[in-house]
Amino acid sequence: MQRRAALYFVLTLLLGVAVGAVGMFLYAWYGGHWHRPMTRHDFVKYLSHQLKLDSNQIDQVTQILDASSKKFDDLRAQARPQFDALRQQTDDQIRQVLRPDQAQKFDDVIHKWQQNMHPPEERHGGHHPPPH
Repeated sequence: MQRRAALYFVLTLLLGVAVGAVGMFLYAWYGGHWHRPMTRHDFVKYLSHQLKLDSNQIDQVTQILDASSKKFDDLRAQARPQFDALRQQTDDQIRQVLRPDQAQKFDDVIHKWQQNMHPPEERHGGHHPPPH
């Protein structure tokens, strides 16, 4: 009788683990946590499928997106100094309310975030830490 109870316990435990794993997988998948970002090529492919684009339309949409991408990059580069200045101002204001030991830790957190989130080629002029 005890063996049967132990077997049921183990089976129930394994079933719980399996259901939990499937639930976590579905949550992550449908929540967008495991999706890679959509590339321009993926977007054109998606539009082509959804809208039944012909090859001429696909070429035109690709050209439009290529031109827009260049404009977005130019606009980002133009606005980057303003964002950098605002971020620096925000960081400086935060440091003013911190004790020296906290300010050092704050700087370490920002530096670590930049090291972990961005490859070296993106660090100067790339993305920045989240707003504080």
